Amino acid sequence: MTSSSWVAGADGSLFSLSNLPYGVFSLADSARPRLGVAIGGFVLDLAAALPDITELREPTLNPLMAAGPARWAAVRERITDLLRDPPGNEAAARSDVTTHLHELGSVQMHLPFEVADYVDFYSSEHHARNLGRILRPGQPELGANWKHLPVGYHGRAGTVRVSGTPVVRPHGQRLSPDGQPEHGPSRRLDIEAEVGWVVGAPSPLGRAVPLHDFRDHVFGVCLVNDWSARDLQAWEYVPLGPFLGKSFLTSVSPWVVPLAALDAAWTTPPPRDTPVLAYLDDSGRRDALDLTLEVTVNGTVVSRPPFADMYWTAAQQLAHLTANGASLRTGDLFASGTVSGPAPDQYGSLIELSHNGTTPFPLADGSMRSFLENGDEVTITATAPGADGSTIGFGAVTGRVVVGPGA
Repeated sequence: MTSSSWVAGADGSLFSLSNLPYGVFSLADSARPRLGVAIGGFVLDLAAALPDITELREPTLNPLMAAGPARWAAVRERITDLLRDPPGNEAAARSDVTTHLHELGSVQMHLPFEVADYVDFYSSEHHARNLGRILRPGQPELGANWKHLPVGYHGRAGTVRVSGTPVVRPHGQRLSPDGQPEHGPSRRLDIEAEVGWVVGAPSPLGRAVPLHDFRDHVFGVCLVNDWSARDLQAWEYVPLGPFLGKSFLTSVSPWVVPLAALDAAWTTPPPRDTPVLAYLDDSGRRDALDLTLEVTVNGTVVSRPPFADMYWTAAQQLAHLTANGASLRTGDLFASGTVSGPAPDQYGSLIELSHNGTTPFPLADGSMRSFLENGDEVTITATAPGADGSTIGFGAVTGRVVVGPGA
């Protein structure tokens, strides 16, 4: 049941009482980060408001995420009670909570969790087919394995950073115009608009996590931009896959929306025309998420990718990730891969939007883009259905391209 909140501006906002995403913030007069939840235009300092909950005392989500689903629900209920109207609180109690609310515009946001491992998938059929047509004309658009398993690669956890981290244009090997290898800055710097899933409760080595145990392990959802250097990637990826073209930076949003906020957003995955093995068979399950992303470049909306028709779901991704007995750790992050829809204004990467640079697209200032130029700023946001017809938001993941030292 959804209630209204006594916090001014919370009702009807993307950070309403039905959302309550978690993040880590710091105040201008304090260097120590704090764990909080967003409510309306504010963030609530959780350690100050609920000092008896030990998992909220550290400046990271990891202790709470490790505690498991029962504890997640109990803590969420305590937070909701503080902010609900009427919360069963008197004016004095409400006043006490108010002292722990800080305007979002006055705080600095940090990486909300300590990243353990990072895995990136390739789960949009529209995106995979688009890249197949662009990069392998005359060949099958999808690999022979694509409809049998969620294709992915193991990324670099150490370069996962919070939104706002500068995007230093990466250097690496690429092919020159005459087809010879050379070293230099990427000329084809791209974005990948993605959705990330954050693991809370771990699993032991040697045990696969079945589809129906997804909610026992996954704590919440964030937004991801898996920046990509397409020219570096094209030269290096055969036969082992992405490496330097992907590992220089992966940006995540500062807010993690708990699964409990998404009950109204689950839907049925798109029809599949290829039978899958039993451990991936999600027949009758509502494991797709009805979420819409929006991508802007320098303030111009260039795409609105729909997430609901992703071919592979997060539950299938987790089941496949652990099918060989790989263990989960608190703070593991796995991402959907680029989210693209069937229409050009739904593509989640610039390589699709510009057809690999052959058809540049316009920005509001009259300039054209194929790939990112120095100074460009990319922002990805998302919304999903919330309880009782509300809409919840995921915040934003933003990055500006800069030239690094020595470039």
